[in-house]
Formats: sequence, structure tokens, C-alpha cells
Amino acid sequence: MNEDNQQSVEQVIERVNESADDSRTKDFKTVVLYPFPAELDGVSLQGDFLFRGLKENGYQVTACDRTAGFEKEVVYKTFEPDVAIGVGFWGDTPSIIKEPMENNITPVPWLNADGWVANYHDILNELPLMLVTSNWVKETYRRDGVKNQNICPVPIGIDTQQMSPIPKDDRRVIKMREILGIEPDEKFILTIGGDTTSKGFQEMLKALSQVNSDFKDWQYVGKTWEYGQPEYHYNAEQKIIEEYNLPEDRITYLDGPLSRETMRILISSCDIYAAPSRIEGFGMIQVEAGSCGIPVISIDAMGIKDTIVNGKTGFLAKVAETINLEEEWAYRSMGFEEDHKIQFEEPKTFAYRADVDELAKYLSMLLTDDELREKIGSNAREHVKANFDYHKVSKDIAELIESKLKL
Repeated sequence: MNEDNQQSVEQVIERVNESADDSRTKDFKTVVLYPFPAELDGVSLQGDFLFRGLKENGYQVTACDRTAGFEKEVVYKTFEPDVAIGVGFWGDTPSIIKEPMENNITPVPWLNADGWVANYHDILNELPLMLVTSNWVKETYRRDGVKNQNICPVPIGIDTQQMSPIPKDDRRVIKMREILGIEPDEKFILTIGGDTTSKGFQEMLKALSQVNSDFKDWQYVGKTWEYGQPEYHYNAEQKIIEEYNLPEDRITYLDGPLSRETMRILISSCDIYAAPSRIEGFGMIQVEAGSCGIPVISIDAMGIKDTIVNGKTGFLAKVAETINLEEEWAYRSMGFEEDHKIQFEEPKTFAYRADVDELAKYLSMLLTDDELREKIGSNAREHVKANFDYHKVSKDIAELIESKLKL
């Protein structure tokens, strides 16, 4: 074994021992498998908040990257976990379900959805406990043949203390708005996503075209991971801006990763968070927007329905259109022997489109009524604190494991 591997083993064992030696700990031991150390993507944060919450609630827990074969072997043999909570989607079954089982560890996957479930139905159906991020994700798995009676929806937890409101007169917010070119009397609408189109940017642009004739003091910012990507989405958005004669100087794109604190400042700087997503298994950022006291406009579908109380903590526009597919490709990366196309007996709904007229109605209400905006934002903050704080979510998961697995 070379020096680098020796150091790695020592570091892992030290971390594991720290977890096991905590005098506050409860009886069973858990390893959380996710992209570790955590980065800024949603799956990483989902796993990291769970790990932190279990640790801070006094459970014996350690973390490990779900794909790290060598480190997992070290963790399994030194920490000896009873349970492995794996964060991912059905395609991660080999690393977060099969491998723990092969090491006599009970797997408890906490799964997202990516539109459909193509494989691993047998092993998913046999699990004593399977967590999913929303009722819609549960419905998606059931629709696609995972009939396990032990599927339990559990929302993703966030840090409601870190993601807390920053007043509009705070210097950080003032400077953020200045950097973005937003005047004090303008209303700032924000959408954040890996790409903006998947979060409903095109539908919001069309809604703004209806609102713009009566209310012109707005700025719309779309935050992406990479500017202009995917190109076909970006080009479609530019076409809408031109076709609907929207003022280009009031529509801005940001790109690149943001730290959690900068994300908090950006969200707190906006007046309305817009997230009528086309596909959304949960929707962490709109929950974080609510935690920052910002009213959210979204769509009455998917995991979003579990996070927003329509008319009280935000507004949900009705569904105007669904995107249904009659066939789809299945690839070797999904666990198949070869790439092939699957024909569906019944078309599967893969995505949604929000009703633009309703988006425009809710947008107009929030743009023109300061009191309503403040009330909805305040309600949202209280709702998120009560239901989506990571301490609560991790405790709920631990109690589910204790109850279902008799630990």
C-alpha cells in the first residue's frame, strides 16, 4: 500500500472512530452514501444535510462517497454500520443498494426521480424501507412498476438558520442589487436552475409579456450553471424575448456555482422567486426561497405540491400541458446488457408546462401588492421552518428506520 492510500485509510478510520465514540449516540449505526465531500449540487446537499442532521441529533453516523469502492470497504469494516442510507435515483441501485446488501448492511435508499424507472424493479420491490423525496416521486415509481408497500415520502431538509431572511435595507442586499443593475424601486424576479428552461423560464417570460403593459418596473434574472447551455433552450428563450417584444435590458443571466451564503444573499435580494418547473421531484431552491421569506410562484404539480400551500405560502399555477412519451431509450448505463428502445404500453408523462395566464395573474398580484408579498413571504418562512429544517427531516428518517426495521 502506498503512502497516499495509507494516509487515506488513517483519515477514514479517524473520522469513523469520532462518529462511533460520541457518548450521545443512539443504538444503531448509519452510513450515508452520497457525493461526499459535498459539493453544491442538489444530491450532494440532500445527503450532507441528512448526515449533519443525524450527527447533530445524536445518532451514530458517518459519511462516504457512494461510488468510492476502497473507502466504502474501509468504512464498512471499521465502522460496521447497520444501515446504509443511499441518496440518488434508481440508476444508483448498484452502489447504494446492492453493495451494502453484499456487506450485510441494510440499504435504505432515499430516491429522486428523473422521469421514469427503467430497471432494478425486483430489488426495489423487496426493500424493507424505501424513501422518496415527494409523493409525486412515489407515484412515478408506482406508475413504472415499483409496487413496494414500504415506500415512504420524506422531504429534503435544508438549513433554515443559514437560509434566513436578510432585510432589503441590509448592505449585502443593496450591493447585490446594485451589482445586478436593479434599481431600488424595481421589483426583482429570480429563477435558479442548472438551466433556466427546466425551471419554467420560458413560461415566465411569456407571463411577463402580459404583465409588462401595466407594470414596467421589473427585472428578471435567471441563474444557471453554465451560461447559454443547453444551447437549444437558450436559443428558444431568446426567440421568446424577441417574439414577445420583451425589453432585453431587463432580462439578465448569471452563471456558475454560488456558495450557500452568496445564494442566500441573492435569494434575499429578490422580491419574487419564480419556479414553475417542467420537471421537479422536490424543489430545494424554492424551499430555500421560502425560508428566506420570499414568495414563490410555481406549478400545481410534481414534488412542488408537497412544499407550497397555494395562496398561503406561495402560488401554484395550474397545469396547461403535459409532455407524454410513447417510447424511450434504455442504455447500458441503466444496468442493461445493451442499448435499446422501450415502447410504453401507455404514454408516460415526463414533464409539465404551467398555465401562462395564471402565472401572469399571480405575478401581477405580487408585483403590485407589497403587503401581500410580505404576508406570503412571512407565511412561507414559518412553513419551511416547521416542516423542512434538516434537523426535523433527519430525525423523521431515523425514527422511520427504527420503526420499520425494528432497530
